[in-house]
Amino acid sequence: MKLDIFTNQWLDIVFEGRNKAYGAYELRKTNNKTTVKALVLGAIVFALAVSSPLIVSLLPNSSDDTETLDTKITAIKLPPKKEEIKKDLPPPPPPPPKVDQVKFVKPVVAKAEEITEEPPKMEAIKDKKLGAETIKGDPDAVLTVEPVGTGPAAVVEEDNQIYNTAGIEVKPEFPGGMDKFYGYVAKNYQTPEEDGLKGKVYVTFVVEKDGSLTDIKVIRDIGYGTGKEAIRVLNKCPRWNPGEQNGKKVRVLYSLPITIQTAE
Repeated sequence: MKLDIFTNQWLDIVFEGRNKAYGAYELRKTNNKTTVKALVLGAIVFALAVSSPLIVSLLPNSSDDTETLDTKITAIKLPPKKEEIKKDLPPPPPPPPKVDQVKFVKPVVAKAEEITEEPPKMEAIKDKKLGAETIKGDPDAVLTVEPVGTGPAAVVEEDNQIYNTAGIEVKPEFPGGMDKFYGYVAKNYQTPEEDGLKGKVYVTFVVEKDGSLTDIKVIRDIGYGTGKEAIRVLNKCPRWNPGEQNGKKVRVLYSLPITIQTAE
């Protein structure tokens, strides 16, 4: 039998009876294919390396394109913007009428022979304007008066802030003094008919600018209608003298404790 070493027949003879799963057998079996692939890839890489200068020379130059673009750009002057004519503008006011104007000569102390021009007399400058030169006014000029504006008038805001008695300039006071006020409350307050009732009712109210009492509130009571009775008495209270701040009447918050004690 004639053996061809360029084929894989000799491998079967060499590895006959041996472990063909061993790596050496597979490497020798695929050696021809591997060699052909290596030659083809090497030839391609060599061809690319040789022809790369030619390929680079065929590529367009970016700097040339930039130069050509620069030469094509030209400056263009835009037409000037047209000024929009504002519509519905009020007509300009007429010029003021001309009034007789008398030249005013500044008085200077000088010798009699050096005086070149005498100052005007009082009769000459009466009802006339003074200026740098004498100008004759137009006696037939029409006197124009600008129309009065129709804008909003200045609004004076009213001070409705509620002040505290601490720090206010003039505190509100009951007519005749606070002792009379306490007497008024003691006289008109009807204590509930409940034996051994003892405690304090705390009430707050606002003394308005006209002296009336509003916003009467019971902060704490001891029950049995003591808070409602305090509100009733304060609603019928005479008007106070209002408090003042910065010379103006203001609203002031006032607090009142009412002591209640019934017989046991």
